[in-house]
Amino acid sequence: MAIHIHPSILSADFVNFERDFLTVSSADAIHVDVMDGHFVPNLTFGLPMVKRMAEVSPLPLDVHLMIENADDHAVAYALAGATSVTFHVEASTNPISLSSRIRESGASSGIALRPGTDLDVVLDSLDSYDMVLIMTVEPGFGGQRFMDEMMPKVAAARAEVSRLGLSTVIQVDGGIDENTIITAAKAGANNFVSGSAVFSKSDRAQEINMLRNLASEFYCA
Repeated sequence: MAIHIHPSILSADFVNFERDFLTVSSADAIHVDVMDGHFVPNLTFGLPMVKRMAEVSPLPLDVHLMIENADDHAVAYALAGATSVTFHVEASTNPISLSSRIRESGASSGIALRPGTDLDVVLDSLDSYDMVLIMTVEPGFGGQRFMDEMMPKVAAARAEVSRLGLSTVIQVDGGIDENTIITAAKAGANNFVSGSAVFSKSDRAQEINMLRNLASEFYCA
């Protein structure tokens, strides 16, 4: 299964997004963190900004919604041009139905779990999602410590995806760098969100390629 690196623009220059998009064009997609100041304490940007990003980005947009009432808002991000829309299971009253609506709107659908949310809440419905995002930090802010204790959850998700013969992507987000990406790849993740580890480098393309190569070397399906 292909290894993908998605730099998080939470670590980019918010007034120079188009410029920074070009510096990470060797990535597979751009990870866009939408935060509403309620579901998580931080506030980033909303639908109009994401729509404009989709117009100027050289890469697909992987939108991660950290918002309340995802049922009411997620589809709009698909219609705005996001290639993938991930919402939190904790913010949806009917995640399977919402996933179906996102897919019908032309985007792939992801389901995200906070560190404290048990994998069991989605384990019986993995075929309803294109991606499962297992947070490896508490959502809301960049630059946090990677939570090794989430690796059993990653491994359990990978085992069930493999058992069922699904193509569901296992994504990890939070604290991903050249050391932790090895840990997550060994556990079975194949999609990696990396913010400060990429955007802190002068040669971001080189960092992205290095992360992809490391994950490919140590990935365990």
